[in-house]
Amino acid sequence: MPQPIRPFRFGVNMLTPASADEWRAKCRRAEELGYDVITVADHLGMPAPFPALVAAAEATERPRLGTFVLNTGFWNPALLAREVATTDALTGGRLELGLGTGYVQAEHETAGLPWGSPRERVDHLLRTVEELDRLLGSDAYQPQAAQRPRVPLLIGANGDRMLRLSAEHADIVAFPCARTNTGGALEPLTADEIDERVALYREFAAGRKEPAELNVLIQIVDVTEDRGAAIQPWLSRIPHLSEQQVLDLPIVLVGTSEQIVEQVRAQRERYGFSYLTVLEPNMEAFAPVVAALRGD
Repeated sequence: MPQPIRPFRFGVNMLTPASADEWRAKCRRAEELGYDVITVADHLGMPAPFPALVAAAEATERPRLGTFVLNTGFWNPALLAREVATTDALTGGRLELGLGTGYVQAEHETAGLPWGSPRERVDHLLRTVEELDRLLGSDAYQPQAAQRPRVPLLIGANGDRMLRLSAEHADIVAFPCARTNTGGALEPLTADEIDERVALYREFAAGRKEPAELNVLIQIVDVTEDRGAAIQPWLSRIPHLSEQQVLDLPIVLVGTSEQIVEQVRAQRERYGFSYLTVLEPNMEAFAPVVAALRGD
């Protein structure tokens, strides 16, 4: 069955710690550039997500605010429910909660938290989702979130079980378009492998009443006249892919603004990716694409 074409949404994932004034300024800049969502990652050495999002809400009026994504193993479900409800209330119902299993074992070890097997990490994420639904869906729960029946849920997913879980629970599904290799680092999937992952998700989601929004996190943005030259520094990091395979990746947007606009449209048609998130260092470079696709 053909999938509905959603209008684009654009997010920026904030990564760099900043003073209060600097944080407010860059969040206001994201709003000025037309970004629809300001998100915060959940890694040691980066800003703590929930206070950073409350500060972003105070500095802006329009953008939604999200965690992208929480390392669910860092969080006790009951304590996370309190954070989610409080943050949603203090941001005026602008929160979008993003969850993932985490992929950096060293961060868990530094925090003194168990890493667990892949199955155990997915089990914990599922328990967290179920407990958040139970607590935040209760009229008796305090504090109350502003959004009802719940804060929109984004889940980052790649493996079969996570895709099935996302199909059952998530309002937004974030495709990392990468796998964790034997060294624990993220390794990009090929375009054909991403086709297979999206197709499997759609199979799992076939019985949904409302289709989820599909997200992709863009890793590279380079506005240039010479696509081949721009991609050369990256090839040594991903030796299993050819230059053309790298240029074909949905997480790599390289070319003139016009070429990138057409690539983004083509990827929405091919994969269904309508919600695109860029990393903070690419916020300015990607802004002309945001402007060109506004309302598309």
